[in-house]
Amino acid sequence: MFRLYEFKEGMRIALTAIGANKMRSVLTTLGIVIGIVVVTLMATVIEGLGSALDKSISSLGTDVYYLSKWDWFGGEWWKARNRKDVTVEQAEELREKFMLAEAVVPVVSTWQQTFKYRNRSVKGNVNGTVPEYEITSGVVPGEGRFFNLYESNAGRPVCVIGFDVAKNLFEREDPVGKTIKVAGYSYRVIGVFEKEGDFLGTSMFSKDTQVFVPMANFLKVFGSNRSIDIHVKMREGTDKEEAKEEMIGMFRKIRGVPPGEENDFGVNTQDFLKQVFDSVVSTIGVVGFLITSLSLLVGGVGIMNIMFVSVKERTKEIGTRKALGAKRRTILLQFLIEAATICTLGGLIGLGVSFPLSLIINEILPSSMPLWVVILSLSISIGVGLISGIIPAFTAARMNPVDALRYE
Repeated sequence: MFRLYEFKEGMRIALTAIGANKMRSVLTTLGIVIGIVVVTLMATVIEGLGSALDKSISSLGTDVYYLSKWDWFGGEWWKARNRKDVTVEQAEELREKFMLAEAVVPVVSTWQQTFKYRNRSVKGNVNGTVPEYEITSGVVPGEGRFFNLYESNAGRPVCVIGFDVAKNLFEREDPVGKTIKVAGYSYRVIGVFEKEGDFLGTSMFSKDTQVFVPMANFLKVFGSNRSIDIHVKMREGTDKEEAKEEMIGMFRKIRGVPPGEENDFGVNTQDFLKQVFDSVVSTIGVVGFLITSLSLLVGGVGIMNIMFVSVKERTKEIGTRKALGAKRRTILLQFLIEAATICTLGGLIGLGVSFPLSLIINEILPSSMPLWVVILSLSISIGVGLISGIIPAFTAARMNPVDALRYE
């Protein structure tokens, strides 16, 4: 109970001292404010990107490998450019021979085509694929259905459209059963995907802005002289690494790659996205740590200096209190509380600045400010205050009351 009283009394004295020197206290906290803004924004961006990545990866499907002419990351693009195209025939041969796959799905795309319905139009990507795409992607239309095997083999002019395409073209109308123009060709809408959201912070790769048509129809309309991607989902219960190696060996034979030569195709997985994200996070973390450390160091030195000034200004007060029986720990606690309070105010100001900034950043990059970021920021503020105030507080606590009372 007595220690609680000491804490309350120390807090009252600290707030009184801060209130008596408002401008000095605010200027002292600038380094803390800058440091908290940096650490908060860094954490919010990392948290937002992490959530966006998890959501985006889940939209790619689980345990899916992507065979392509191109490597997603880390490949030598000038070599990949000279590789032979991956063809539909190669995908069909792999599907017939590779027994460890639950689905082998060819996908081909063309970017930024115009979709029209009456007097409304919107741009997006067109993808040609087969019915098993639902298996590898893990998504199904929220309205209507995906095209069936007959429509796929016959190359029927049917399509499944993304949520944003439906919203922009049809507004309040039901899209299913309507006919739209895709790059000038008529397609009947048979399904609409549920809203997926941006992919890694951009709508360019989201299904919301895309249209899916049967592969045979795509090749007839947009041409077959292009490389495709092959999505391979392994069967449940298979050893993924062994299955991957068998898949690569089989596709090398299909592509006619001689033994000893490197693959002339990319084998891409979700792990690549994770690796790139971890690399980005590490870079952001290092840069943010350096800036934050520098700001907090400057802020900490400022707090320490101002606390020494405060001790000097209140030397007689300290002497009087000690002469009246105040213990060392009481004086120590008083100045520690004052330093921590100044830094906490700096942390609160930093949070007040960083929150609207995070909303602005969210328009460019996905960001999120969960409760743990707020707690982390305030904890850092209090920690800097305690560390910065410990030496001045000890100096005050160890004063001789007689010398303090004589101080001019």
